[in-house]
Amino acid sequence: MKLILGSGSPRRRELLAQIGVVADDIRPPDIDETPHKGELPRPYCRRIAHEKALAVAAAPDEIVLCADTTVALGRRIMGKPRDAAEAAEFLNALSGRRHRVVTAVAVRTGDHIWEKDVESVVKMKRLSSNELTAYLATDDWQGKAGGYAIQGPAGAFIPWISGSFTAIMGLPVAETANLLQAAGFPLYTSD
Repeated sequence: MKLILGSGSPRRRELLAQIGVVADDIRPPDIDETPHKGELPRPYCRRIAHEKALAVAAAPDEIVLCADTTVALGRRIMGKPRDAAEAAEFLNALSGRRHRVVTAVAVRTGDHIWEKDVESVVKMKRLSSNELTAYLATDDWQGKAGGYAIQGPAGAFIPWISGSFTAIMGLPVAETANLLQAAGFPLYTSD
């Protein structure tokens, strides 16, 4: 069986490599990720991962793996910031507060989809204006839900988490391994 990763994220490739998995092909889907009116963060994240998995063209013998990561502050969904001003807005809102990071994973083969979502809680320290300005200058916020990545320079802003570190990075490794095995992907083989 071939594994198709429906994501252009280098972090997801690195996380898959931790369990010895290398995708045979990378096919990022092009879907509308706009939240529906009144949609809550966790159902939104699950819907997007599911829609991504359905949007990736695959042969019957190919397994498609897609994921979505959403930062949630209360009921507010913080996706990838459009620009540095929106990244600053997100980070100022998260500064000194706890928030949730939801990552949903969808694995599809043929018409069958296996899904799992993982929610973690993250505390961000109160950011000074110097810290925020210096961080924004790194451009590390680009393409990151909530405007930050825990494994990058913003890791210095995160004193506490409860949940899955790999899910916060963008792919919960333990849950993803279980989904791949459920779909028939050979993990932990000696050949």
